[in-house]
Amino acid sequence: MSSVAVLTQESFNEHRSGLLADQAAGPSGAGDEDLPTYKDAFPPLPEKASSPEGTQEASNAWTSKIRPLKSSVITQVFHVPLEERKYKDINQFGEGDQAKVCVDIMHRTGAHLELSMAKDQGLSIMVSGKPDAVMKARKEIVSRLQTQASATVAIPKEHHRFVIGKNGEKLQELELKTATKIQIPRPDDPSNHIKISGTKEGLEKAKHEILLISAEQDKRAVERVNIDKVYHPFITGSYNKMVGDMMQETGARINVPPPSVNKTEIVITGEKEQVALAVVMIKKIYEEKKKSTTTIAVEVKKSQHKYVIGPKGNTLQEILEKTGVSVEIPPTDSSSETVILRGEPDRLGQALTEVYAKANSYTVSAVSAPSWLHRFIIGKKGQNLAKITQQWPKVHIEFTEGEDRITLEGPTKDMAMVQSQIEVIVADLVSRMDYTEISVDPKFHRHLIGKGGANINRIKELHKVSVRIPPDNEKSNLIRIEGDPQGVQEAKKELLELASRMENERTKDMIIEQRFHRAIIGQKGENIKEVRDKFPEVIINFPDPAQKSDIVQLRGPRNEVEKCHKFMTKMVAEMTENSFSVSVPIFKQFHKNIIGKGGANIKKIREETSTKIDLPAENSNSEMIIITGKKPNCEAARIRILSIQKELANITEVEVSIPSKLHNSLIGSKGRFVRSIMEECGGVHIHFPTEGSGIDAVTIRGPAEEVEKAKRQLLSLAEEKQIKSHTAELRAKPEYHKFLIGKGGANIRKVRDSTGARIIFPTPDDQDQELITVVGTEEAVREAQKELEILIKSLDNVVEDHMLVDPKHHRYFVTRRGQVLRDIAEEYGGVMVSFPRTGSLSEDVTLKGAKDCVEAAKKRMLEIVEDLDAQVTMECVIAQRFHRSIMGPKGSRIQAITREHCVQIKFPDREDQQAPPAEAPPPAQAPAPAAVQENGEAVEELKEVKEPVDPAAPKKCDVIVLSGRKERCEAAVEALKALVPLTIEVEVPFELHRYIIGQKGSGIRKMMDEFEVNIQVPAPDLQSDIISITGLANHLDRAREGLLDRVKELQAEQEDRAQRSFKLSITVDPKYHPKIIGRKGAIITQIRTEHDVNIQFPDKNDENQDQITITGYEQNAIAARDAIQGIVDELEEMISEDITLDSRVHARIIGARGKGIRKIMDEFKVDLRFPQSGAADPNLVTVTGRPEMVDEAIDHLLNLEEEYLGDVVENESRMQHMKPSGGGGGGGGGGASSMDEPRGNSKGFVVREAPWTEKAPDMSSSEDFPSFGAAPAAPPPKPSPWGPKRF
Repeated sequence: MSSVAVLTQESFNEHRSGLLADQAAGPSGAGDEDLPTYKDAFPPLPEKASSPEGTQEASNAWTSKIRPLKSSVITQVFHVPLEERKYKDINQFGEGDQAKVCVDIMHRTGAHLELSMAKDQGLSIMVSGKPDAVMKARKEIVSRLQTQASATVAIPKEHHRFVIGKNGEKLQELELKTATKIQIPRPDDPSNHIKISGTKEGLEKAKHEILLISAEQDKRAVERVNIDKVYHPFITGSYNKMVGDMMQETGARINVPPPSVNKTEIVITGEKEQVALAVVMIKKIYEEKKKSTTTIAVEVKKSQHKYVIGPKGNTLQEILEKTGVSVEIPPTDSSSETVILRGEPDRLGQALTEVYAKANSYTVSAVSAPSWLHRFIIGKKGQNLAKITQQWPKVHIEFTEGEDRITLEGPTKDMAMVQSQIEVIVADLVSRMDYTEISVDPKFHRHLIGKGGANINRIKELHKVSVRIPPDNEKSNLIRIEGDPQGVQEAKKELLELASRMENERTKDMIIEQRFHRAIIGQKGENIKEVRDKFPEVIINFPDPAQKSDIVQLRGPRNEVEKCHKFMTKMVAEMTENSFSVSVPIFKQFHKNIIGKGGANIKKIREETSTKIDLPAENSNSEMIIITGKKPNCEAARIRILSIQKELANITEVEVSIPSKLHNSLIGSKGRFVRSIMEECGGVHIHFPTEGSGIDAVTIRGPAEEVEKAKRQLLSLAEEKQIKSHTAELRAKPEYHKFLIGKGGANIRKVRDSTGARIIFPTPDDQDQELITVVGTEEAVREAQKELEILIKSLDNVVEDHMLVDPKHHRYFVTRRGQVLRDIAEEYGGVMVSFPRTGSLSEDVTLKGAKDCVEAAKKRMLEIVEDLDAQVTMECVIAQRFHRSIMGPKGSRIQAITREHCVQIKFPDREDQQAPPAEAPPPAQAPAPAAVQENGEAVEELKEVKEPVDPAAPKKCDVIVLSGRKERCEAAVEALKALVPLTIEVEVPFELHRYIIGQKGSGIRKMMDEFEVNIQVPAPDLQSDIISITGLANHLDRAREGLLDRVKELQAEQEDRAQRSFKLSITVDPKYHPKIIGRKGAIITQIRTEHDVNIQFPDKNDENQDQITITGYEQNAIAARDAIQGIVDELEEMISEDITLDSRVHARIIGARGKGIRKIMDEFKVDLRFPQSGAADPNLVTVTGRPEMVDEAIDHLLNLEEEYLGDVVENESRMQHMKPSGGGGGGGGGGASSMDEPRGNSKGFVVREAPWTEKAPDMSSSEDFPSFGAAPAAPPPKPSPWGPKRF
C-alpha cells in the first residue's frame, strides 16, 4: 500500500536543508490541552437518522407517490486555452467579432453565455439553459470560438453504418457529445477513412468513441481491461512510446483513453493470440507499478499548474521520460492546488525537484498604473507593448479593466527588465497626462459628436485629447477627457460651452414644399452649405425624400434660429416666384435655330430674361420647350422664342371659339384625338386653355394652310360632338399601321374624306398597340370601319413577288445590319425582303407580305435604286489626326451629318496604329484586321492590294470618302470641315501654370469640360509661357477669355499673399514670454485672432532668445506689436516677494487639482510659485504681481496658514493617540507592534487529534489488516436470467 504525505513548498525546502528533524515534534505539555480537537473545530455533518419502519411509512404516506423533480436548466463551463482561441486580440474583449459570435450563438440556441478571461488568456465560457440547448451551444462554441484541427481514423467500411446509427442519430449524438464535425465517406466511396474536425480535446474523444464502436463490431477478438486511470501514463509511456512498442511487438491495436476522457477501460483488438499477449503485458506493467510505486502530494499554486503541464502537456511527458514519475494535476475547474507525484520512491525526489523548478520558472508581479492610462501604455494598435513583447516574447502583460494595476507574468530572468520598462512608461505618462470628467445630459451627446463625428473629431485634433462619450444604451451623462493637462482643460471648456449652448437652443419647423428641397440643398449641397455658413450655429434637417414630408427642422440658439427662419422663408418665396413654368410648342426643325450657333441665341434669351429654358433631347419626339422663372420673365422669353419661329417660317396663329365643356372630349384620352389632328395637319400646335378656367378660346399655330385645315377639322369635330358622337374600335397588327396610314397620311386621309369619320391610331406610349379608334357619326363610323376591315383583311393575305436589283446596290440595302430593309419593313406592313447570298451575281430579290404592302415596298425600293444610280462619290482631305475629333463620342457627330444630308461617309484605315497623333487623344487599340469607320460605325472590310501612289497626292489615310447626291455631298463636306479643331496659343506667366493645373489636374479638367476644348500646358522643364488651346472655332474664344480671367484671379491672389507676408520683430526679455503666451496659449491666441497675424517665438536653440517675429498685413502687424508691448510694460511694473508658509499647509492651499491656488491667483491677479520636492527651503513661497495686489495676496495666504495649521496640529495629535502600544507580549519584543511582526513566525491554526497526525497502518500487521478467513459454505448459485457474470 502506498503512503501519502502532504508537503508544502516551504516544508520541502526545510526537508532539503536538514532542518525538519528538529521541528518534527508537535507542541506538547500543558499547551496541548488548550488546543481544540479536530472534531470541535470541524464538526461532521449530521447523518440521516434511521427510523423505524412504521414511522417511515407514516411519514412517507403523502410523499411516496411524488417523484423528485429534476431541474430543467443546467449550467456547464467550457474552457478554451489561449493557443486554441480564434480571437486572441485582448483589446477587443467584450466587443468585436468574438462578442458578435457569442450573441449569435445565444440567439440560435436559446442558451445563455457568460465569458471570462483567465490570467493565461484562456477563455472560460459558462453556458446555462436547457440540456439540449447547452449541448448545441457547446458545439457552436467549439466550432466558432476555437481553432479547428482535423484528424482521420480508419475503421472497416462495414463498421461505418454503426457509427452513423439509425437515421443518423448515433452520429448526431457523437458530434454533440464531442463537439466535433464527423464526415463519413459515402457508401459508393471506397475509402474507409472517417474525417474528424474540431478542437484537440474533441478530436481525441471522437476518435476514441469511433474506435470503440468499431472494436465492438469487429469480428476479431476484443478485450477490455480495467486499469486505474492513474496508472495509464506508465502503460502509454512518455510520448506514447511504450504503448507504441507494445502494439508493434504484439500486432494488436491498443486504445488507451486520453487524459481528458475519464475512463479506466483500455480496449485491445486484434488476433486472439495478439490480444492475449498485449493483455498480459499491460497487466504485468500495472501489477509492477502498483507494487513498486508510491505517491507524494505537494501544494503548488493553481496559477503555476500550467507551467508544470507545459504546452500541450509536453512538460509532464518530459518529467515522465526523465524520472519515470507520473505527475497528476487536478482539473482546471477544480479549486484544489494539490499535485500528486506517483513513481518509484527513489525517483520521487528528482521528480519533485523538476516540478518545483518548472513551477517557479515563471513569476507574477504587478505594476501600479491608473486604469485610464492603460490604453496609452498599450499604444495605437498595441505599438508600445509590441516593442516590449518582441524583445521578451515569453512575458505576458495583462491589463484588467477598472483596476489600477498591470499584471506581468513570465520567466523570472526577464521580469525585472520588463517591469522596469513599464514603470518608466507609466511614470512618463503620469507626469504629462491628465483626465477629467464632465456631466452632460445624454440627449445632447449626439449633437456634441456631430454629423459623422465632425465636432468631436475637431475637438480631439485641436486639443490633442481623447474624449469618451458613453453609448446611448449606457444612459450615462459622464463624458471623460484624457490627454495633455492643458488640452484637457481647453476641451472641457469647449464641450461645456457647447452643452450650455444646446440647453439654450430651440427647435422650429418650417413647411417647405418638397419640390423645393433639392433646389434649396443645391448640387452636391452647395446652396445649403452657404446657408449653414451664414448661420453656423443652426442645424438644418431635411426629411428623407421617401417620406414625402414638407417639414424642415431648424435647431440652434433662439435668435439665430429666428434669423435663419426669416432668411429661408425669403428664399422659398423667391423660389416660388421663380418656379412659374410655361410650355412653348416649337416645330422640331426650328429648335437648332432657337439654340443658335454654339448656343448663342438660347444663352442670350436666358441671360436677358433671367429664366431657365429646357429643350427636349434630339432623339425625343417632343416639340415642347419649357421655360421656368418669374411669370413676366417667362412670358417675355416665350414671345422672343415664338418670334424666332415666325421669322423662319410662315407661321400664323388663330383662335377658335369652342365651348369649354367640349374641350375634354376633343382632346380625348391622353390627348389622342387632338394629337391625331395635329399629325394630320403637318404638325400644327393646338393649345387648349387650362381645365376649369371657363375660357372657350383654342389657339392653333403653324403654317397658314395647315392652320386653316386644322381649324376646319376641329370645328367639324366639335360640331359632331355637339350633334351626336359615335365611337368604334377595331384591331390590326402594329406593323400594318404605317401602311394603313400611308405616306404622308394619304391612305387614311382617303378613308376619312370618303366617310367623314376620324381614325385614331395608338401612340408609342399607349399600352394597347393594336387598338384603332374610329370617331364620328354612327353612319360615318360604320363606313370607315368597313373600309378599314377590308384593308386589314387584304394585308393578312400574304403574297410573294420578285424584282431585279443590280448586285452593285445590294450592299446598300444589307449594310449596317440591314437598317434600310428594317425601315422598309416597318413602313410597309412588315414586308420581308430577301437578297441573294453575298458573292452571288444574281439580281433576283424576293418580297413577301400583304399584296398592297409588297407593291408599295417594291415601288419604294425602285426609287432607292434610281437614287443610288444618281449618286456620286466625293473626297474630302482632312489630316488623320483630326478624324477622332470629327467623329465625336461613339461617332455621334458623323452620324448626325449622315442623317441630315442623306449621304454615306467612309473614313480611311489608320496609317500607323502605334504612333498617337500629336494634337488628338491617343487612339484605342484596334484588332489586327483594321475596321473601317463608316457613318460613325465600324464595318469590316477586306483589304485590297495597295498600288503605287503619287507622292504629290494626299495621303490615303487623310482622305474621307462621301457618297450621295452631288449637292448633298458638297454640303456634308462643308459640315465636316467645320468640325476640324483649331489651335490657338495664350501667353500665361510660367509661375502660374501649376495653379491653373490645380490639385491632381482638377483645375484644368474643369476648364476643359466647361469650354469643350483641350488645353495643353508645356512641361515644367521647358519653362515656356505658352499654353495651347485646341477645339472648335466657336469654343476657342470663350476658352481664351476663361483662361485669362483665371490668370487675373491668380495674380490678385499673389499680390494679396505678398501683402500678408510683411514681417516685424520686437525685442522682449525671455522671462516675459510665458506671460505673453498665457495659460494654454490663451493670450497669444487672442492677439493672433484679433489682428489676423502669425506670431513666432524663438526656439530653444536660437541665438536671439529675445526676438519675437510677427507676420501679416503691415497695419495688423504693427497693431499686434503694440498689444505685446502693452503687456510687457504692464509686466515690468510687477514685483516678486518671498514669504514663509509652513509646508504642511501647502497641499490645502493648492487644493484638489490646483483649484484652490487658481482661485487665489484669479482673485488677486498674482502668480504663486511653491517649492518643488527636495528644495533647500520647503516653506518658501514666491508671490508675483502688482505691488498692492501682492500685499493683499500675502495677507490672505498668512490667514489661510494660521487657519489650516490648527487643523494640522490637531490631526497629528489624534494620530499619535491612535498608535498601538509596543509592549504587548507574545514574543514581539521591543517597541515594535505585534502588527509589524512577520507573519512567517506565526504557527497558524493548530488542532489536536487531526487525521493526518494518526499513525499510518502497518501493511505487514495482521492486526491492521486481518485475513478474511474461510468463507462459510454457501448454496449453489442460481443461474441469472441475464446470463453468467463477466469480469
